[in-house]
Amino acid sequence: MVTKPSEEVAQIASEARIGIVLRTKDRPTMLTRALEDILAQRFDSWVAVVVNDGGDADAVDEVVERFHDRARGRISTIHHPNGLGRSAAANAGVHGVTTDYVVLHDDDDLWDPGFLEATAAWLDAHPGDGGVVARTEIVYERETTNGFEETGRVPFWPTLRSISYAELLQVNRFVPIAYLYRRRLHDEVGDYREDIHAAEDWEFNLRVAARYPIGFLGDKVRAYWMQRPTAVGALGNSMFVLGDDHDFYDRMVRDQALRSYVAGHGDGLPLFLARYVQDEVARQLDERRTVGQRLVDVLRRRRQARRMR
Repeated sequence: MVTKPSEEVAQIASEARIGIVLRTKDRPTMLTRALEDILAQRFDSWVAVVVNDGGDADAVDEVVERFHDRARGRISTIHHPNGLGRSAAANAGVHGVTTDYVVLHDDDDLWDPGFLEATAAWLDAHPGDGGVVARTEIVYERETTNGFEETGRVPFWPTLRSISYAELLQVNRFVPIAYLYRRRLHDEVGDYREDIHAAEDWEFNLRVAARYPIGFLGDKVRAYWMQRPTAVGALGNSMFVLGDDHDFYDRMVRDQALRSYVAGHGDGLPLFLARYVQDEVARQLDERRTVGQRLVDVLRRRRQARRMR
């Protein structure tokens, strides 16, 4: 179910430059914090779509209604009666905006007040870039009787200086909260894959990075990836709660890509690389062994040879 916008909201939406997709499910406290975070942005040419993926609709509506006047009609809501998954929720929100730029703001993450201002300025100044990533910090927190309490911070990829396709092939180098990108990319490379229920952003990023450079704003931290390592249930992070799923879908994406390559080019190169990597890893491990360890192996092989005579 989608809330029908008023004429005023429709006018604002048609003029806004950034569409913010806010995925949520049964976390009204976090949703409240996320909407406060969005309203704290210095850049105000935005609309937000709250996608409730199978959670309590009344609780979401109650939170959104509290922000109605302050948001000036810039927040709309999509309710999925049943949870469809992270990718489907993201797609529903993206389809709900017609802005130049779009960003996924999950309900538990946060921004520096200048995030939208700085990232929009970058994309305006770099028309060839598909998107731009802001430097990110991991913030650890825990739930208390008075809300959430920060327990520590660490930089996320502190040595990162740019976003490259080659490095994205290894592992995702940024999270959705840090990434503003052009809405038209979905018309070119497609939506988030709804058969991928974790790491869906990484797979989409690969499709974008294969076509366009992605900029990097590294001068200061502008995005905060909030993590609760010990939390379970509704308050858990997908990074921890869906840890096994991340690994499964990572392998699935790689396997599909490899089979696609083999279908077009044959299996010669993959076969060679598979054995080469195996031998090279074994060689490097062997070089790290001490003289004593090497001697023990020699003696063991000699004893085995004598027993086989």
